Amino acid sequence: MDYDQTGLLAHIREQFRISWHGTHGANHWARVLHHGKHIAAQTGADLLVVELFAFLHDSCREDEYRDPEHGARGGGICAQPERQVFHLTGDRLDTLCFAIRDHSGGDVSTDPTIQTCWDADRLDLWRVGIVPTAPFISDIALDRVDHAYDLSMKTRQLAR
Repeated sequence: MDYDQTGLLAHIREQFRISWHGTHGANHWARVLHHGKHIAAQTGADLLVVELFAFLHDSCREDEYRDPEHGARGGGICAQPERQVFHLTGDRLDTLCFAIRDHSGGDVSTDPTIQTCWDADRLDLWRVGIVPTAPFISDIALDRVDHAYDLSMKTRQLAR
């Protein structure tokens, strides 16, 4: 990928306000990235946007449980040029910001990159006891629900 992943993660960790190992922390982002890469292979989604989404979509949470504005904060920060350690512009940046801003609203999108981002995040709802179902995820993501469950449960058992 054409960005400084180490720099991005260092920046996120520096400003992250909740537990790095919590429900919305780094382990969740790794699973979102895993799901996103697999879904993108079928949808043709922009892999850089999917990867950046995985790391950024919950990075501005201020509360582990209830934080309805975290998407708006995250979408706003990703567009600030002075804070970018990645260098997206134009439509790619707009897509990333939109995907982050609206990821927790329950919407679906006809844009393959946006829906891939949202599917990847929603496939990890198992970690909080929610079964990802249609109409909130694509058919491609539905085919991965069992794998997502196994991955979330394995991660939950390792955390104990």
